[in-house]
Amino acid sequence: MTTAAHGRRRELGLLLTLAGIQFTHIVDFMIMMPLGPQLTRIFGINDAQFGLLVSAYTFAAGASGLLAATYVERFDRKKLLLTLYVLFALATLACGLAPTYGQLVLARVAAGAFGGVLSALSQTIVGDVVPFERRGRAMALVMSSFSVATVAGVPLSLWLAAHLGWQAPFVAIALLSGVLAVGAHLTLPPLRQHLRPGGALTAWQGIAQVLRDANHRRAFVFSALLMFTGFTVIPYLTIFMQANVGLRQDQIPLIYLFGGVGSLVVARGVGRLTDRLGKPRMFRYAALAVIVPLLVLTSLPSLWPGPQVPLWAVLTATTTMFVTMSSRMIPGMAMLTSAAQPHLRGTFMALNASVQSAAMGLAALVGGLIIARDAGGMVQHYGWNSVVGGLASVASVVMAFRLALHSTQSDPKPAVAQAKAP
Repeated sequence: MTTAAHGRRRELGLLLTLAGIQFTHIVDFMIMMPLGPQLTRIFGINDAQFGLLVSAYTFAAGASGLLAATYVERFDRKKLLLTLYVLFALATLACGLAPTYGQLVLARVAAGAFGGVLSALSQTIVGDVVPFERRGRAMALVMSSFSVATVAGVPLSLWLAAHLGWQAPFVAIALLSGVLAVGAHLTLPPLRQHLRPGGALTAWQGIAQVLRDANHRRAFVFSALLMFTGFTVIPYLTIFMQANVGLRQDQIPLIYLFGGVGSLVVARGVGRLTDRLGKPRMFRYAALAVIVPLLVLTSLPSLWPGPQVPLWAVLTATTTMFVTMSSRMIPGMAMLTSAAQPHLRGTFMALNASVQSAAMGLAALVGGLIIARDAGGMVQHYGWNSVVGGLASVASVVMAFRLALHSTQSDPKPAVAQAKAP
């Protein structure tokens, strides 16, 4: 095997490991949203309190990202990734063991604190080890974990919740995370190429350098809009589908199954188009395309001529929304990793995790404040959530024009080609 082929093989193994870690983190975050009707009934909470439950995770992830920015460049990426992953698994287990709403909120705060940094660290590693010309395909592979999570993770978690109780998905995620942590320890090489031989910048020097860069500041605005677009709508999708559209609880997993399969099918093609057409151009196409299914989805009962929206129409709308949403994220995240100065990428991505988490939490809170319930329990004003999300998507396209992208890595040679197995 040639040196180049060996390096590509190690790169693929690293990307698959990161995808597995991302899978558990994403399922842990996503499962809370379709559990909404069950949790509001069991704990006797309203929609705004449920929105707080979703936002607690994202706000904690945002705060931990700010903290991570002070230390992320000072450690071997592998050791840091594994430490955070084990802590995430323990926090997720605590979610499954929480007996009250208040304790569940606290456990979600802990899970968000570690999970949000995991996502940023995984994206940083992709930017460190994969050349610019292949970064779209690499990001598509890692982000396919979102599609696999919706195809398999969320439906299986909902099945466990229906048969064993709402706690079961969190316990299962924690156990799977433990297994993947052992696998990552055995397969990941040391990732130290970002460490400076003469000593790292101090934490605050690194943060100051990131924030002084005008392109970084534009990238943070772009990143916030990227997240805000979907999270005014997605957290309340299950509640709307059951209350207004008439879906049964056992039909909800089909939304995530079909949406995940569709996203998974198109992910590789989107990754290739991202590298071929250019990341900004592909992003603009997908970011504008997502507005249509958002508007249609939140207006289904009024748009459909009959008294009942058929399941096939619901699945067409939701699948199109998930596919366009994930297609937008692939070039969007490739742009973000490339917008950072290579030697500051770890700090930039840690701060970016805070920005994204804060944007998701704010979007969920805004969405919860917009919607209301009538006397019959129907969700009102949900269409305005999609209008707000659509405006954010248009704004993200405007910001995409203003980003400068760096085609170099933090080290001129791919890290996986240099690193020796531990």
